[in-house]
Amino acid sequence: MMLTGPSSMRAMLPAGPVASGRGYLVVTNVATPTKNPAQRLAKRSKVEIIKEKSDYLRHPLMADLVDENTFISEESVQLMKFHGSYQQDHREKRTFGAGKAYMFMMRTRQPAGAVTNKLYLAMDDLSNDFGNGTLRLTTRQAYQLHGVLKQDLKTVFSTVIKNMGSTLGACGDVNRNVTGVAAPYKNQPGYVIAQKVANDVADLLAPQSGAYYDVWLDGEKFASAYKEDPKVATDRAFNGFGTNFENSPEPIYGAQFLPRKFKVAVTVPGDNSVDLFTNDLGIIVITNEQGELQGYNLVAGGGLGRTHRNADTFPRLADPLGYVDKDDLMHAVKAVVATQRDYGRRDDRRQARLKYLIHEWGIDKFRSVVEQYMGKKMQAFKPMPKWEFQDYLGWGEQGDGKLFYGVYIQNGRIKGEGKKALRTIIEKYNIPVTITPHQNLILQELEPAWKADILAILGAAGIQDVEQWDPIERTSMACPALPLCGLATAEAERALPDINVRIRAALVRAGLPAAQPLLVRMTGCPNGCARPYTAELGFVGDGPNSYQIWLGGHPGQTRLAEVYAERLKIRDLDPFLESLFVPFKEGRQLNEDFGDWFARVGIAGVRALQAKAAAALAPPAPAPVPVANGTGNGNGNGNGAHSAGNGATATLTKPLTVDAATMAALEAAAKAQGKTVAELAAALATQFGAKKV
Repeated sequence: MMLTGPSSMRAMLPAGPVASGRGYLVVTNVATPTKNPAQRLAKRSKVEIIKEKSDYLRHPLMADLVDENTFISEESVQLMKFHGSYQQDHREKRTFGAGKAYMFMMRTRQPAGAVTNKLYLAMDDLSNDFGNGTLRLTTRQAYQLHGVLKQDLKTVFSTVIKNMGSTLGACGDVNRNVTGVAAPYKNQPGYVIAQKVANDVADLLAPQSGAYYDVWLDGEKFASAYKEDPKVATDRAFNGFGTNFENSPEPIYGAQFLPRKFKVAVTVPGDNSVDLFTNDLGIIVITNEQGELQGYNLVAGGGLGRTHRNADTFPRLADPLGYVDKDDLMHAVKAVVATQRDYGRRDDRRQARLKYLIHEWGIDKFRSVVEQYMGKKMQAFKPMPKWEFQDYLGWGEQGDGKLFYGVYIQNGRIKGEGKKALRTIIEKYNIPVTITPHQNLILQELEPAWKADILAILGAAGIQDVEQWDPIERTSMACPALPLCGLATAEAERALPDINVRIRAALVRAGLPAAQPLLVRMTGCPNGCARPYTAELGFVGDGPNSYQIWLGGHPGQTRLAEVYAERLKIRDLDPFLESLFVPFKEGRQLNEDFGDWFARVGIAGVRALQAKAAAALAPPAPAPVPVANGTGNGNGNGNGAHSAGNGATATLTKPLTVDAATMAALEAAAKAQGKTVAELAAALATQFGAKKV
């Protein structure tokens, strides 16, 4: 059966059979409704038109990259994302009359965070030669290189490609970097399989048109030692159930690509180091007792991006979708992507993520359409153990006689002496590394005999062992935010270290243990790149020095937080936190975490308890200082004569308010000088040059 189909994508195709044209979708076996399931007209956003006219991401980008401007056009900005880069404006480097300080951020594609020795050294060199001297590790296990000028883009991109790296699909309306469990356990088959699956899914969903090499290598044929798994190529080409565009340079994406970005994570049962449920698609490796691969559990519909005060946008955790046998995984992945491609909204980008489609349809209806694209039914979701957060920091055994060492990188920014030390170790011992989903770095393939030397090199550069970090700092994350991210309205990366100190101080003042854990995350805007919506305490930028506060996520990252405070100024943070932590300390159950306490008590109950604690913690009202009105000189003779000296006269027109300790000090000083407190206050105001108090 051949259908022209109802979806937003199919509504754009000519009526009638469409089997023969370049890039047309052939639907061979999908029994779908005859009108758009969302009951909407097939409208398209401006970005959809840009994609369609770009010749598969080539134009006008290729021309814009070689003109004399320091920036690229808005159309090219949209296309540039698919190639792995954002145009940015360094707000702190703007100069009067010169306009915006344009530069580019480049992001790499590192499935499961795997980085070869050769690529690490190349990225380190590029950051020094063409970036801002730092390397940024992301929450999706990739690099970000900031500060690249337009004139250097081709050099930077081609260098990455020629050192066995890629940036293709790191941004844009395609599958983004596939995250995978980072632990380099060579003796645990599930972990080895998960890392390979992350790489295979990344290959399956990578753009295929060749535009990437036309843009960055001028069409040069680049011979790579890397070859994708032949099964991936076979499964990509298979079109038995309408997943592919026939005769198209982009068999899965077509000329329109996806409605919005698509994120995939791969892990093993119980290990939630990848924040599995925040992804569009989560893949869980299922093995038998002998470690042999059996199949995969799938979850779908997660995503965190939202817009402040827009109730139609919201974070969402993924739902269990089903189980597929090991040979069916790539077909299942294609089916999920095709469903989102054909039914996801293209008129409103804020509503275009897969989570909104599943929210509207429900998981059962979504599964039924996915099964039609698969050509078979999914099996029941297999039972799972409890999910736990793992960070793999510190020393660990790989299981093959070698060690790994997880290095904590504060907010993912490798810089300064620490950057030089890491380079020394990686170059000296010729080792690969893995970027974790929490912005840290794992050094791999380490001989036990190297341990002392590695610790000495890191220690000399000021890189502390993980045990020396506060548990709050160890698990916290922040996005880069200001000054480069165009979406940021508040600080994140630069602000969080000090905020963490204040959080710890508030916990201690509330009587909680000095090592009390708390999962904290901060972003400069509501897009959620550092995943604040699954934190126990999340800060979401809402303006200069102002944050929306989210509370109640689970330490294992399996429960969403709730909006608790719409706007909190940083200046008001300390009393806010202490009045929150006091009732937590008083009402928690044995070893209960803050997020679990919040979820148990409920948002209304916590508000009531916080209000009660705030009233109890409030300092007594300060005593008003009596003042002398008029223009007296403060000598007590009442003649109002001006004092000698600089001629300044303090005119006290309203009461001064001071705390009890200051009042006592004023009283003692006034008595010693034979003056009243009011006279002394007036004299002090004159001394410090006050015109009016």
